Amino acid sequence: MFVPRDVRTFDGRRVQRPLTTLRGEPVDAVYFRSQRRLVDERRRLEDAGQTTLEADVKPADRFLMERFVTGAMRIEGEPRASRGVLHFDSPRIKAGECDVALSMVALDLETRGLDGPIIAAALASRDREAVIVHGEPPPRWRGVLPREAVRFVRDERALLVALFEEIARADPDVISGWNVVEFDLAVLEARARAAGLPFAIGRAGERARVIAGATSSQPSVARVPGRVVLDGVATLRSATHTFDRFTLEHVSRELLGRGKEIRHTHDPVAEILRMHAEDVESLALYNLEDCRLVLDIFAEADLLAFAMERARLTGLAMDRQGGSVAAFDHLYLPRLHRRGRVAPDVWRGPDVTASPGGHVLDSVPGLYRDVLSFDFRSLYPSIIRTFRIDPLGMAVPGDDPVAGEDGASFAREGAILPELIETLHDARSAAMESGNKALSRAIKILMNSFYGVLGTPGCRFFDPRLPTSITRKGHAIIERARVYFEEQGLPVIYGDTDSLFVHVQGGAGEEALGARGHALAEGLTRQLAEEIAREHRVESRLELRFESHYLRFLMPTTRGSERGSKKRYAGLVRRADGAPELVVRGLEAVRRDWTPLARRVQLELLRRVLTDTPYEDWLREIVRDVSSGALDHELVYRKRLRRELDDYAGGRSSGGAQHVQAARMLADDDGPARREIEYVMTTRGPEPIEKRAAPIDHGHYIDKQLAPACDVVLPFVGTSFARVAGAQTSLF
Repeated sequence: MFVPRDVRTFDGRRVQRPLTTLRGEPVDAVYFRSQRRLVDERRRLEDAGQTTLEADVKPADRFLMERFVTGAMRIEGEPRASRGVLHFDSPRIKAGECDVALSMVALDLETRGLDGPIIAAALASRDREAVIVHGEPPPRWRGVLPREAVRFVRDERALLVALFEEIARADPDVISGWNVVEFDLAVLEARARAAGLPFAIGRAGERARVIAGATSSQPSVARVPGRVVLDGVATLRSATHTFDRFTLEHVSRELLGRGKEIRHTHDPVAEILRMHAEDVESLALYNLEDCRLVLDIFAEADLLAFAMERARLTGLAMDRQGGSVAAFDHLYLPRLHRRGRVAPDVWRGPDVTASPGGHVLDSVPGLYRDVLSFDFRSLYPSIIRTFRIDPLGMAVPGDDPVAGEDGASFAREGAILPELIETLHDARSAAMESGNKALSRAIKILMNSFYGVLGTPGCRFFDPRLPTSITRKGHAIIERARVYFEEQGLPVIYGDTDSLFVHVQGGAGEEALGARGHALAEGLTRQLAEEIAREHRVESRLELRFESHYLRFLMPTTRGSERGSKKRYAGLVRRADGAPELVVRGLEAVRRDWTPLARRVQLELLRRVLTDTPYEDWLREIVRDVSSGALDHELVYRKRLRRELDDYAGGRSSGGAQHVQAARMLADDDGPARREIEYVMTTRGPEPIEKRAAPIDHGHYIDKQLAPACDVVLPFVGTSFARVAGAQTSLF
């Protein structure tokens, strides 16, 4: 760690270094023989009210970042081999370039209940598949799977031994699965311990372990020596993929067009146990198909390449989820040291004032023809590049700084963050040109994370003036864009952070409006560059892009008022192949907390209204079908418990959130509450679908789902759900 030169230390070896704090105070480096001694010294100094610097940087992270090692490294030295592993003593470590194809297997377990023994385990790669089943083979093999792919063992201990041998034989670089850390690997570790077996699935027979999260909201971490564990759900989320549900069945249906072997049953555990007892071939196929689905999802979404590219960019381990602040440290600290400065420890004091968020223009509700949408390409990273926003640049602004906000100013030369973003921007442009979507996505996520990092007290460089200088510049740019369009006689009907929607009147053709959209974007980009150069004497990196021409566009009101809504709209655009495409943002049709019925109906109603297709008879038919029970399969609510069940106030009789009431009914008999709750509204209130006893309350779905979903749209064509279909409810 570092300390200011005038601070007295009690332990460690002090060495003067030609380094200073951000404020220019000289510092010494303090070296320790163990991390424990460093932590003890840091606490002593903190208790004495003294300052420590970078005392919270992990030694391994510091070792790598100071050598600019991210994804690959070069090791120079004399190795000695032991059990297939090379060991180096004090080698030279350098950053390296490496384009390697990592091998991956998918793992899936079937158990007798959540805490029961393992009854089957499957492992699959692109060139090998294996299923190990606890039990006897059937007297006749039907050929659902090749017989040599399935191995039968006498007990669970033998199953574990066989599975560990299969993993060693496959020797994968990456172990994947669906919820593979929290379930599969955690179960394997527990069952191996119960069987008296070492959990030896690492390379060279090294033992793995699963480290549980400190709280229920923190994920567990798998440590498998010599291998990386990539969970399908966590990696999809890191790559910013969004789905209504992150179950394997749902994601595979969405991405691959196929799903699990067991579908239409409310009790898949019972069906798995039945297959184990009566149809072991089908069990093996079900087990293996889950592995195949995981492999195909990774391939379809290019998740392995994404994880590798993210590691190369950030220096974080491939299996590290989140970690934006750590990635910022890895990239920024070594560059800061090269400029002769060291950083403070992460702030551990009380919360500080947050910066303002993105600027949202008031929307003008209505149903429009010919709306053009525009967005600024990577607005916040572009603002950082343009106005030289940077922690070091703010600490040492120089004599001729670039003005920021709240009294901040930034050095014109020597800034780190603008140069870093410029390098990433150029790399992303090259990745897009070469078709490397995984790298392009990883760079975009990293660049966009920088604003959030600077705006969190968890960042060692946090200062409210940094994010505020970014967001307020963004506010001014959006307002300047609105003035520009209004000067062209084009009213702006909505704007949000980096995008604007402009209504064009006059009935011009689609080709002419497209050309005008591009010309408007180029004109504002050029005008902003001229104004910024004149006012700030810097080169603008801002670029406005023409995004879409909406043939029809709906900007709804906020429910229960006449004000325009925010972050909610729908429109019809023309795809490249000439077909119309419906775009929906923020409305009930794309929100998972609404029922499938409400979402489907709103989506179809939008399509009909925006294409001037009759809808009245269709909507009345929907209401009749709901009332008759014909659409009961679309009435299921799906919601997730965000906390432990006991942390929610109230019980079923005392009200509370509907999904919590349903979850308590399950927890009464089924042990721990599930995270994902599926329930329906009955005449006796919410009931989980597995335990529904009362009749479904169809009136609830008409009044609370169909009516509000439809009344987002219908007032703009001069009617309402009650006028079109409300009377139908009296017929039943």
